Amino acid sequence: MNPATLTAIASTFAASSAGSIHFGQVIAQLMAAGVEAYHVDYRAGRSTYYLPGGETHTIGLEPPAQPVAPVFSQEGIVAAIRGAQAGTVKYPEFKRLSQAAGCASYTVWIAGCHVTYYGRKGEMHVEQFPN
Repeated sequence: MNPATLTAIASTFAASSAGSIHFGQVIAQLMAAGVEAYHVDYRAGRSTYYLPGGETHTIGLEPPAQPVAPVFSQEGIVAAIRGAQAGTVKYPEFKRLSQAAGCASYTVWIAGCHVTYYGRKGEMHVEQFPN
């Protein structure tokens, strides 16, 4: 992976983790860097970024303060998503809310314009990017 792409991924990850940019900005910055998808695994503590040519880059996440809830709450996930879309919930709070709602991991399909959220038992919620 070229150094400019690695720098773009790292700086976007850092800004998002600090809560200084919102989800739309994350998507725009990663799209500009050529990222087509990324997967966040709360339990494994990693975020992996995928490029169209098969290249990947993984960044470690801090472990959840509390274990991911055992029961997947679609309503809880949707509430966290709506807060993020409104700009009132930044990533640090989104992580806490989504983990409390039983989200163990999620994949952001930048090229497909949607996010798939996964529970600990294989439950899923698919959220299309807002227009």
